[in-house]
Amino acid sequence: MNIVALIGRVVADPEIKYTPNGIAVTTLRIAVDRRFKSQTGEKETDFFDVVAWRQSAEFAANYLTKGRLVAVEGRLQQRSWVQQDGQKRYKIEVVADSVQGLDRSQGGQGQPNAVAAPQEEPAPMEPPPAIAEADVDYDPFAEE
Repeated sequence: MNIVALIGRVVADPEIKYTPNGIAVTTLRIAVDRRFKSQTGEKETDFFDVVAWRQSAEFAANYLTKGRLVAVEGRLQQRSWVQQDGQKRYKIEVVADSVQGLDRSQGGQGQPNAVAAPQEEPAPMEPPPAIAEADVDYDPFAEE
């Protein structure tokens, strides 16, 4: 079972991009405080990369800003790629099924607080080699 639920603060304004097929995909990073303090008595925080697709991506890009409290439900996904220098890289991120704003934005009256992703599975970020579509090598998150 692969289920993730996180509540944290948005670290930087979300970044939206579109696949060649016009599907919205947004990346954001959230800071989640740990429940307990360290042995030295200091609060510890973990940072997670989140990927939202379609309506959730549009919601995150339009209504979430740095500092907003957000709840994310989804699943963990690992992806890999080979850099131009030939080095293989890996990344684990949360693929959001639902994104909710848990506080009010600074100037926002009447803005939505949540969007759930459609039930269909998003297209895989790294398709199997047997697939030969024009945009299969497109990775909106590859380091440029």
